[in-house]
Amino acid sequence: MTRVPVPPQMLRWVCERAGYDVAHLAERIPQLPAWIRRERQPTMNQLEKLAKVTHTPLGYLFLPNPPDERLPVPDYRTVASAALGRPSPNLLDTLYAMLRRQEWMRESLVENDVEPLAFVASARLTDEPNAVGREMRRTLGLDGGWAAGVRTWQDAVSEMRRAIEQIGVMALINGVVGNNTHRRLSVEEFRGFALTDPYAPLIFVNGADAKSAQMFTLAHELAHIWLGTEGVSGFEALFPGGSDVEDWCNRAAAELLAPARELRGRWREVRREASPFQELARTFKVSPIVAARRALDLNLVDRSTFFDFYKGYVNREHKGATKSSGGDFYNNQNTRVGELFGVQVLRAALEGRIGFKEAYDLTGLRGGTFQKYAKRLGVDLP
Repeated sequence: MTRVPVPPQMLRWVCERAGYDVAHLAERIPQLPAWIRRERQPTMNQLEKLAKVTHTPLGYLFLPNPPDERLPVPDYRTVASAALGRPSPNLLDTLYAMLRRQEWMRESLVENDVEPLAFVASARLTDEPNAVGREMRRTLGLDGGWAAGVRTWQDAVSEMRRAIEQIGVMALINGVVGNNTHRRLSVEEFRGFALTDPYAPLIFVNGADAKSAQMFTLAHELAHIWLGTEGVSGFEALFPGGSDVEDWCNRAAAELLAPARELRGRWREVRREASPFQELARTFKVSPIVAARRALDLNLVDRSTFFDFYKGYVNREHKGATKSSGGDFYNNQNTRVGELFGVQVLRAALEGRIGFKEAYDLTGLRGGTFQKYAKRLGVDLP
């Protein structure tokens, strides 16, 4: 049996990269401590198991020293509680999967002579973000008061996502890596990201976040598309920590979701209520924190009022946090795959431009599951 020498520093790094300590990982791979102590050497099969358990590319284990893993796009994260050092395997795998999806979509659209989208990178940091927020709203076709007429936050998020996809932006929401429910994405690490492209722009929202928070992230990442600045986002209290880009995107997103004129009118009705920010949140289908920050920006409340509310709300939210249910698998695919991308892949498979194996790889679905999803999208496969 052939054994493979692996430097102990690489074995320790693999554990750290995956967020495990050696003792925890040794419960699944008992030989690991002996490998680190150089008392034994692993077989190739054992290394493959280690790579799978830690979500590490197998080739990394043969390097003399750990690689410097960096995000493939700019990093705008400003979540105060996160250690924003090395990105996790879950974030990296999600980013690279979305980059592959975007590259395929771009090539497909260009081959079919589709025109580039005029709104991508149409704004500048010197533009007034409120004006751009109103332009985004008009482009999406969202009438004044639309959110108040939607029953739930989930319905509002679905409506917003559909509107974004209808203008040609892939909008994905997922709380796990692909369909692997054992690999949950961390809200503490990131809220979402935007990948800009004139043909195939893409927005990804961390579905592990609250529905009301997902709403703001959708709008925030769409503002990134308008600005033409791709990157990973994370924000706390909607104060971006000195980032001009994030501040601009926050302001444009806030105007898109809660237009100043509408919010001022609603504030006059709810300001004397026991929970005015929650009332605003229900009207505009945003989180109470977004509603409170919007009221602050419009000089309807002072900073101390905002921060008193913010601290109390966050404490209550953390204490009452619960895991959301998985939901219907095929409904989840509409947010994890996206109708815009899914239909394009299905048509390419039907027309013989790609094989079904490639279609399976692109969508993350297989066999009968792929067939059922196609039927949900109104595409009949042979």
